[in-house]
Amino acid sequence: MKIEITALEVTTTHGVLPSEKVRPQPFLFDITLQADCEDAALKDDLGETVNYSLVCALVEKVATAKSYNLIESLARECALAIMEKFDRVTAATVRVSKPQAPVNAKFGNISVTYSAERNRVYLSLGSSQGDRERTIKSALAKLNALRGVRVVRTSSMIKTAPEGGVAKNEFINCAAELDCFLSPRALLDKIHTIEAHLGRVRDERWADRTIDIDIIFFGDKVIAEDGLAVPHPLYSSRGFVTRPLKELCPEKICPLSHRAVKDM
Repeated sequence: MKIEITALEVTTTHGVLPSEKVRPQPFLFDITLQADCEDAALKDDLGETVNYSLVCALVEKVATAKSYNLIESLARECALAIMEKFDRVTAATVRVSKPQAPVNAKFGNISVTYSAERNRVYLSLGSSQGDRERTIKSALAKLNALRGVRVVRTSSMIKTAPEGGVAKNEFINCAAELDCFLSPRALLDKIHTIEAHLGRVRDERWADRTIDIDIIFFGDKVIAEDGLAVPHPLYSSRGFVTRPLKELCPEKICPLSHRAVKDM
């Protein structure tokens, strides 16, 4: 179900110029939410939907809590705050308009739009150096601490033999299920940062490593970009990936092969 709130006006101070930091001006918010509200429609029950009044109050709170230089930042903060506050919301788009922007031109409006989408993401984690189990737990904690990421469940940790002919040590592997409303590229960048913080060195492919985190599924998306392929192109042939996944999501259908994880 789509919920729309249009032209919510909040008078506050945002902008790069010093005068904009002290002189309030109007900002208009157009908010579009996708939410699972079928039960609300059937039962005519406010408790089963997204309370529009609370959404407006949250946006006003975000818009007045601090001063942003850019309405790009303001739009992003509002969208993420909505996704965090309302679990029922599966996607949020926030358009911030600045009709009195100090631009030396005749214009009707200036606006910026930011969208966030909730996805169920599955990761594969592995380690073959150091305190392997502790490193994986640390990686999971760092993931869970990210804005826009919540670790929902993890599989059991399993021991597996090295593959690829380079690594020599036994691995510990597991899978994790995330509730995520970062973009795929943003999540990948965060993963690389976490890997680096935990001592991952990318000097030789297939070599032993302190931590390896791969995105296996990102909702039902199929992505083929430079440095980012989802579903992971090799996952179905790797027992150390599929075994933990079968524990977490046996009925998950791969958007490429159209096979269930339990059948891999």
